Formats: sequence, structure tokens, C-alpha cells
Amino acid sequence: MIWLYVMIGILCILLLLAIIKIYMMKKSMKEIRISLKDILQSDTNTIIAITSKDKQIKQLTNELNKELKDLRKEKLQYQNGNQELKRIMTNISHDMRTPLTAISGYIELLRDNREKQEKYLKIIERKTKELTVLTEQLFDFSKTMDINTKIRKETCCINEILEETLANDYLLFKDKNIVPEVEICKEKIYRNVDRNTVIRIFENVLSNVCKYSNGDFKVKLEKNGKIMFSNKATSLDATTVQKIFDRYFTVENAKKSTGLGLSISKQLVELNGGNIEAQFKNQYLIIEIEFIC
Repeated sequence: MIWLYVMIGILCILLLLAIIKIYMMKKSMKEIRISLKDILQSDTNTIIAITSKDKQIKQLTNELNKELKDLRKEKLQYQNGNQELKRIMTNISHDMRTPLTAISGYIELLRDNREKQEKYLKIIERKTKELTVLTEQLFDFSKTMDINTKIRKETCCINEILEETLANDYLLFKDKNIVPEVEICKEKIYRNVDRNTVIRIFENVLSNVCKYSNGDFKVKLEKNGKIMFSNKATSLDATTVQKIFDRYFTVENAKKSTGLGLSISKQLVELNGGNIEAQFKNQYLIIEIEFIC
């Protein structure tokens, strides 16, 4: 009979321990619930704190705190993005109104003064080009909303795409008095990429060259597939170049721009499984692109 009492005693102890365990777990769950509710309502940077020493409860708490940290980071990025969105839309709207007003004014002058028609037409042409640039920037901005569109990869010759893009931008270089120094290896470089997005990457980089270049520009495609764009850019420095891929980043003394081009290029390069880097050496802006696959 003694062993029966012993077994009953052991079971009672185990039951008591189980009751205490359940009570402590319920207490911890209540602490987590109240703490989480307070954090979400007050939007503080505090973390969930519990009194329990239970390993599983502590692990759960740590996971929740990690998710809270990620949630705060995403919320901050979203808020910053909204501020950037408002700022850039305001800037574009203001900048578009300026050439439109000027065009309207010179059209009126054309009607009243036929002797200066050629002069006024040149001004209208220049303002129209400014408006076109702003429209393209707005288009680029809208594209960032859908940047993760599925891309269609195929085997492409990087040499041909680069040569084609440079040829298409001939008039752009001529207008800026830039004579490109082009060095493309004889070996054909093939990569598994989306042709249209690669063209867009090169166009954005070339547009950036025209924006910051002091009149010179060099592009080189090496045997290993690395593409290097370089141009002298006295308006830049090492600090600004570190931020050149940031969304909406612009250099104040550069020509007006939304600063989306290189940000888009970076995203598109990464979507194609490549790398893009920028560095500033001896007053030269150097952008290197490499498609891995």
C-alpha cells in the first residue's frame, strides 16, 4: 500500500507543478498581449518584456520583438517614401508649370512681333525640350511603382546592346558636346538577361553622364563582361557618389532631375542578377556594371 501512496503523492506533485506551469504561461501570455497592445497603440520603440523564465516563452517573445523591429523599419521606410513622393510630385508640378508659362508667353509675343519670330521660336523650342525632360522624369517616376514587373530573360549579346544604345544616344552626346571614347572587346559577351531592361539600364547611365559630365566620357566593355562608364564630374564628390543610387537623390548644382535614373538602374541590374557600383576617383565618376549569369 505504501507504493500506492507514494505514486499518488508523486502524481499530486506533478499535477501541482502542471497547474503552476499553466498559470505562469497564462500570466506570460497576458503580459505579452498587454505589452504588445500598448506598443502598437503608443507607437514607441520599446520591446515586449516578460517575467517568465520559461525557455519557449522567452523564444516566442524574442521572435515577436524581432517582428516588431522589422515592422517599425518598414513603417519608417513607408513614411519616408511618402514624404519623398510628395516632395518629388510638388517639384515636378512646379517645374512643369514654368516652361508651360514661358511657352504661352512667347506664343503671344510671336503674334505681336513678327520681326523676332526666329528668336522666340528658338526659346519655345528650348522650353519644349525642358517640358519633354520633365515628362520623361514623371514617366520614370511612375515606372518605379511597378519596378518589380516580371522580366523575360534570354541569352543576349552585351556588346550589341551596348553599341546599339550608344548609337541611339549619338544626338544626345552631340547636343552636350561630348565625344565618347568607346572601347568594346572583340569577344562576344553573352549573358542571360532581359534585353529591354538592359537597354534601359544603359540609357539611364548615359543620361546621368550627360547630366554630370564636364565634356568627356569613356565606356569600356572588358573580356570578363564588366562594363565601365567614366566621366569627369567636378560637381560631385566622394560623399555624394556614395548616395548616387539612393531613391530621389539629386545633386543641387546639377540640372533639374527627379534623381530616379540610377536608382532604377540599380534595381534593374539586381533583377537581372547583376551588380552595379559607383566610385569617385581623381574627380572622375566611375560606374561599373557586371551581369553574372
